[in-house]
Amino acid sequence: MAFMTLNQIDVSYDKKKQILKGLNLEVEKGELVSLLGPSGCGKSTTLRVVAGFIEPQEGSFTLDGDDMTKVPVHRRNFGLVFQSYALFPHLSVYDNVAFGLRTRKLDKGEIDKRVRSILEVCGLTEFAPRFPKQMSGGQRQRVALARALVIEPKLLLLDEPLSNLDAKLRISMRVEIKRLQKKLGITTLFVTHDQEECFSISDKVAVMNNGVIEQYDTPENIYRKPSTEFVARFIGFENFLEMNRQGDHTYGVADKSVFTIDMDWGGEAFAGTIRPEDIRLADGGESENVLTGTVGVRTFLGKSYQYEVNTAAGVLRVNMDTSNVFGEGERIRLYLPKEKLVLVRKSKF
Repeated sequence: MAFMTLNQIDVSYDKKKQILKGLNLEVEKGELVSLLGPSGCGKSTTLRVVAGFIEPQEGSFTLDGDDMTKVPVHRRNFGLVFQSYALFPHLSVYDNVAFGLRTRKLDKGEIDKRVRSILEVCGLTEFAPRFPKQMSGGQRQRVALARALVIEPKLLLLDEPLSNLDAKLRISMRVEIKRLQKKLGITTLFVTHDQEECFSISDKVAVMNNGVIEQYDTPENIYRKPSTEFVARFIGFENFLEMNRQGDHTYGVADKSVFTIDMDWGGEAFAGTIRPEDIRLADGGESENVLTGTVGVRTFLGKSYQYEVNTAAGVLRVNMDTSNVFGEGERIRLYLPKEKLVLVRKSKF
């Protein structure tokens, strides 16, 4: 049995709009799992169900074998970090971090021991007497993390914790979060809309769309083999071809061209997709997986160009380095490698 389980969770606001629709999720002990998706997909609502801020209309939430569905927030012993940090401006770093322990009425010596220990782990020892206004955004974020971790929570919940930081600081902070999470071995649920941030930090990723999880897998598998059209589009696939299965690993497209694909599916509505950088110029020797098209819009990307190529099977976006430059109206032959083509299910929403 998984350490954390969400089973058939339904959440509706005002009994009109359903936000979560029979959502299921399993998280193993010590994993960092990210909820990824666009605004309004239900990822923050899922986190709030786990935190106890929202009680689902249907379904259950269990943690380490205990049913937590109706347990109030203050009895869940979870660490929470939000994008606003929510530090007390009138308290020092030390007192901010100690706050949760004092509300639990721990012994003064134990509080001091645990606060100083977590400040050291988070690299904040020298900042203990400072106030939040005297610190940078990254430092304040580390204080928020230290405050969440010092209570030794069974679960750490992070809701867009890096969105208020600049790009460079976000990169260093996500490394810091991953380092701390692994060092402490704490099970973590992380909400973000940033796929790069998500993939770099997560053990597993749940890609959400319209209140359901469309794919739950490792970052590597989601990046290389998205299972639905929605997931593929969300993580950067731009080319989609309607395909019909003709035989084992063999598929036809609109212009009667034949494609061989390493993947093989049957019985479902699906499309073939490929990233712009994975399409190559055909060298003349290929008889399969080739489309001929006319160059349309050309965009300079610095180290490469992106072309919109009009083919009988549809418009393809193709990235090529600057060693070959094509002008509008030129005819070119494109090769779509069988190992780079991915079959995806049509999304329900």
